[in-house]
Amino acid sequence: MNKYLSEYKEIGLYAILAILIGLVVGTLDTLFGRVLLMISAFRDSHFVYLIPFLPLAGLFIVSMYKKIGKNTQKGMSLVFAAGNEELREIPKRMIPLTIIGTWITHLFGGSAGREGVAVQIGATFSHAIGRNIPYKNASKIMLITGMAAGFGGLFETPFAATFFALEVLVVGKLEYLALFPALVASSVSHFLGLEKFSVHLESSVSMDGQTILKMILLGILFGVVGGLFAYLLGYAKQYIGKKIPDLSKRIFFIGLLLSVLLFILHLGRYSGLGTNLIAASFDGGSIYSYDWIIKFLLTILTLAAGFQGGEVTPLFSIGASLGVWLAPLFGLPIEFAAALGYASVFSSATNTLIAPALIGAEVFGFDYLPYFLITVSISYVFNGNHSIYGGQKTIF
Repeated sequence: MNKYLSEYKEIGLYAILAILIGLVVGTLDTLFGRVLLMISAFRDSHFVYLIPFLPLAGLFIVSMYKKIGKNTQKGMSLVFAAGNEELREIPKRMIPLTIIGTWITHLFGGSAGREGVAVQIGATFSHAIGRNIPYKNASKIMLITGMAAGFGGLFETPFAATFFALEVLVVGKLEYLALFPALVASSVSHFLGLEKFSVHLESSVSMDGQTILKMILLGILFGVVGGLFAYLLGYAKQYIGKKIPDLSKRIFFIGLLLSVLLFILHLGRYSGLGTNLIAASFDGGSIYSYDWIIKFLLTILTLAAGFQGGEVTPLFSIGASLGVWLAPLFGLPIEFAAALGYASVFSSATNTLIAPALIGAEVFGFDYLPYFLITVSISYVFNGNHSIYGGQKTIF
């Protein structure tokens, strides 16, 4: 009896702390996200005046990290190191530095995401709390809880956020004791976070043998693209790091190249998050056959240079615009194929399975969950076991 009471006491403590974490992280997510949206709108209105300063913005980011950042520029690698008990403490200064660095990257046109910031905010704050709890694995459980809160507050998908945090640290192993607090924290931050992006798919697709075969083939293609993105991102970081070991020179000269490319390629169409491509994929806007590959390459170049931000929202835009291009070839409704690409490329590049299927359901409707389960599962298998997160462990 005492054993059960002790377990319930531990779970209850985690749940109470999860509410606190959800409140704090959700608030910070909202602040970060709303400012980022304002910055993105300002950049789009003044693009020709801002993009030439991307190399100088890069130098400012490097200088900021050198002066006060210590080793915090490693970003998500520190989160994974802490989650795998290879790092005792995540420096708290990482929170303001990664927020400011990402704002600057987006203001001057870098092609990057935002989830890295949200997850780092949640992980840093919650891991500090967990280190002071006298229970086994408390710091890891709280870290997972904070990651879920960060992801949930930013994307407004609490179920996907919960399983993303559970899945992403170690492939093939779930920390089930973190399930309940992660769900609580992501749900709380979800209510405090940004407005949810959702799409109502009007196309009805029958689940027959022919459709299943098409989805399997699409899943393979999405899996290869996501896996290739993860592989090339890691390769580009290593290759460019060796060729230009001085970070200031690296970010300046690659920033200069990015400025030119972003300017001549449709005047900033591929800058920022890629939400413009996502919107166009689902509201009948113009999507070019090459949109996905240019966004793919420019995002890799931006992040490999050392600019701040994440990968997930660009992955959504790559997957959605690729789905639009593939839809006519497979005889499928455009929005339907775009939705499958949205979830499946994310699955492949992050080497996660449950969370991408759930994010597809939460964004596009739970009626489509069986479809997402099929393509996401196939993409997960065909990603070559690559991940955008270099610190991710695999127990297979």
